Amino acid sequence: MAVTIYGIKNCDTMKKARSWLEDHDVAYEFHDYKALGIDRAHLEGWVDQAGLDAVLNRAGTTFRKLPDAERENLSREKAIALMLDQPSMIKRPVLEAKDKLVIGFKPEIYTSTFGG
Repeated sequence: MAVTIYGIKNCDTMKKARSWLEDHDVAYEFHDYKALGIDRAHLEGWVDQAGLDAVLNRAGTTFRKLPDAERENLSREKAIALMLDQPSMIKRPVLEAKDKLVIGFKPEIYTSTFGG
C-alpha cells in the first residue's frame, strides 16, 4: 500500500505522526511541502475531498499575518493560490493512504486507518 505523508519537517505534529507510523511499522514516503512545494492538483483534490476548512490552516501564524483584506471573503481559488504560494498555510500532516485522506494527527484515526 502506498502511503504518503505531506507536511513540514520540523513541525511537532508531523513528528508525532511520523513516529506513530514508524512505531506501527507503516512504511511511508514523506513529502516536505515547504522544501518541495505542492502542486495545484493535490490541493484541489484535498479541498474537493475534505473541504477548504479542513485543508487551510487559519490558526497558523502564516495565515494570521496576512492583511485582513486577504483573509476576508476567501474563495476556494484564492485560498488555493495562497497555499500554493505559502505551503505553511496547509494543515498538517496530510496523509494519503488506502484511498483515504487524513488531515491532522489523531492516533485513533491513524489506528482506524491502519489497524493497531
